[in-house]
Amino acid sequence: MAMQRVPVGVVFTIAVAGIIASVLAAGLLMAYQRVPNSGNVKTVGVGVYWDNACTNNVTSIDWGFLEPGATVNKTVYIKNEGNTPMVLNITTDNWNPASASENITLSWNREGYVLNTTAPVVQAILTLSVSPNISGVTSFSFDIIITGTEQT
Repeated sequence: MAMQRVPVGVVFTIAVAGIIASVLAAGLLMAYQRVPNSGNVKTVGVGVYWDNACTNNVTSIDWGFLEPGATVNKTVYIKNEGNTPMVLNITTDNWNPASASENITLSWNREGYVLNTTAPVVQAILTLSVSPNISGVTSFSFDIIITGTEQT
């Protein structure tokens, strides 16, 4: 029995037809449904301002010329710029010189304060205290980090 040869063109045509049929079948078997949706995402945001209208953002604080034993207060306003109540916290970082942090301390009157969204602005007093025993520090700088953490 002799084998019949199928021309290459016929094989190619059958292969292309099969591919086209597969694509069409896949297209015919596909369906989708669009489901519109919406929601709210909780956000926590904290802003620090010089005024209670929250129009003048605090970008730096000049504590001025301080003597050993001095205490200086600066009044700022903290704004909840998110949509959920937050607990306030303050820390410092990047002291220059590093030894300044041993004799200069920053505190405030809003540690652990819950800042709501219904009354989103609160006055805060930052207090910088210099030890009477400070020595070797003629100038300093550091970063103040005010954090708002979602109230749980």
